[in-house]
Amino acid sequence: MNSKAKQAIGIFDSGVGGLTVASAIKNLLPSEKMIYFGDTAHLPYGDKSSDSIKYYSKKITEFLLEQNCKIIVIACNSASSNAYLTVKELVGDRAIVINVIDPVIDFVLQNKQLSKIGVIGTKSTIDSGTYQRNIKSQNSDIELVPLSTPLFAPMIEEGFIFDDISNAIIRSYLSFEKFNNIDSLILGCTHYPIIRNQIRKFFNFNVEVIDSANVVARYLQDLLIAKNLLNSLQNPQHKFYVSDYTLYFKKIAEMFFDGEVILSKLNFWK
Repeated sequence: MNSKAKQAIGIFDSGVGGLTVASAIKNLLPSEKMIYFGDTAHLPYGDKSSDSIKYYSKKITEFLLEQNCKIIVIACNSASSNAYLTVKELVGDRAIVINVIDPVIDFVLQNKQLSKIGVIGTKSTIDSGTYQRNIKSQNSDIELVPLSTPLFAPMIEEGFIFDDISNAIIRSYLSFEKFNNIDSLILGCTHYPIIRNQIRKFFNFNVEVIDSANVVARYLQDLLIAKNLLNSLQNPQHKFYVSDYTLYFKKIAEMFFDGEVILSKLNFWK
């Protein structure tokens, strides 16, 4: 085994959203150790400036490099669209950096059945045009319909899921007229898989809802195999850090990781 294979996978997001990615990685790659950082002091990233997102991402990446992570997963669409190149430049050859947008774009382009695709995400992600630009540049026949849904991430972070409030917000956004006759919908925020079933129900289960978490986990698996970096740990001990303690983060983390999760508070900005 490559000696570097024993090192952890570092994952970061503005809050609980990246836990959907971490959970998918755990399920697919149970021998991999993960170090997760949720920047709950600054959530959501979707309404922050590009410079702020780059700054937060760099500070978190420096921490994950100090932990000797072999892979750094930017498990946030806003950070992926604004800070990916910044993070890659900072990391250099010390680790491999992946984002949550490129694997989804690859998945969409490989699926020849898709022709009219909706994309929902934070204001920062949609305004960046990353999905629109990269998909259309490689397949001009695909009709892409982007929509900013800025209330979804804070709604989820506040625990409003599976209730009348969340259903009303989901209905308000997804009734967007241009979404008529879409065949698929990209969840362009890692928070959104938490409400995936509600979204599928809104479309009467007739629209393929593309969950970036599972797509990214499969992409990571292929990458680890190709780079000879697969770990073989039995019952790896994952570590969870937040920049501001929230009970809801702990609740969601324990739901995804099937048991008690110990959170460590670590604020780089004090």
